[in-house]
Amino acid sequence: MITEQEIVDFIIKEYWETKLTSDSDVFSEVGIDGDDCDEFLQKYSEKYSVDMNDFLWYFHYQQEGNLNIGSLFFKNPNQRVKEIAITPKILTEFANSKKWKIEYPQHKLPKYRYDLIINSVLFTIVIVWLIVSLVKKYLT
Repeated sequence: MITEQEIVDFIIKEYWETKLTSDSDVFSEVGIDGDDCDEFLQKYSEKYSVDMNDFLWYFHYQQEGNLNIGSLFFKNPNQRVKEIAITPKILTEFANSKKWKIEYPQHKLPKYRYDLIINSVLFTIVIVWLIVSLVKKYLT
């Protein structure tokens, strides 16, 4: 049987000493988001053999803190739902059951990530502009 203290010790080993309680939001407490949350949960699922197939990241943390101009016009998935904290109590329960078992609220995400499409279009425009500018500068 995996204890809550074992989970807390795992979190401390992966990050640093913190004042986690049973109901602490792990990611807020240790100050991580995005890719760091993904890495932590990957290590957690491997160490405790937890099936994460039903896990929905956008209920638990924001995406990596990169520049997302498209989100000014269209919400990211995590902005469309109410956040659900991941706590040592939850991690312990799922480590013992070997399955991620949160019943997520009914929700609907758009078919496409329009915020990312806008980012891609803007990035492409900037790259094309830079190439055209360099070509004009060096070929004229």
